[in-house]
Amino acid sequence: MSRLDDRLSELKQLGEKALVCYVVAGDPNFETTVEIIHALDRAGVDAIELGIPFSDPLADGPTIQAGAQRALANGITVADSLEIVRKVRQTSQIPIVLMTYYNPALRYGIEKFAADAAEAGVDGVIQTDLTPGEAEQWVSTARKNSINTIFLVAPTSTKDRILAVSKVANGFVYAVSRTGVTGTRFSVPPELPAVISEVRLRTDVPVLVGFGISLPEHVAEIAIYADGVVVGSALVDLIGKFGGTSEVVQRVEDFASNLKAAARRASI
Repeated sequence: MSRLDDRLSELKQLGEKALVCYVVAGDPNFETTVEIIHALDRAGVDAIELGIPFSDPLADGPTIQAGAQRALANGITVADSLEIVRKVRQTSQIPIVLMTYYNPALRYGIEKFAADAAEAGVDGVIQTDLTPGEAEQWVSTARKNSINTIFLVAPTSTKDRILAVSKVANGFVYAVSRTGVTGTRFSVPPELPAVISEVRLRTDVPVLVGFGISLPEHVAEIAIYADGVVVGSALVDLIGKFGGTSEVVQRVEDFASNLKAAARRASI
């Protein structure tokens, strides 16, 4: 089992909801990304989604696109993103999931990407545009390297798509709270609880919800339906605002601490 599996299992036993926070590797710079991840760990965040900056982010809204552009301007590569994980692993065992698209992994080399990610200390990978029907090579390679593969479902997902995801996903299933791209606006579509229920009928893998979640009250609302939440754009926006100052690490820690407090209150 990975660190991610262990942590999600522990939370289930405690009756707590998971808080996963997304940051872009290299935003605002390499060194500060490492510090930010440590700050999130101190705040009690249960896992990190580390976004590999990519020039054509199909699922990302303006905030995360801006974060990726800041990282790309710093020259951050896939190899640099893995090096950030290595730096974090020197002193922290917080679960880390890479969030990327298939193109960077394919260009890096699927076998090499999985092997290097495992060596660096990565626990899981989300390849946002990789569908279950086209994922056999990656899923097999990831399993050989003890890496979780996490797939997305959405309010528009059919039962067939949910079944396909449930057969191959491990770590957790990422339920997108709404259609469209990432961003901080939030509402629970009426279809979402049914999608989560459908996933749970077909797999014991935890279901976490992301896209648009930015406030403690959002965490409490989603906790009714899901095993946890993913917060991305609100955090990247905070890093974008304070990334050039000495305040950024403390701002991130305080923000995440408030979200984690809400997750702890939202017991099963």
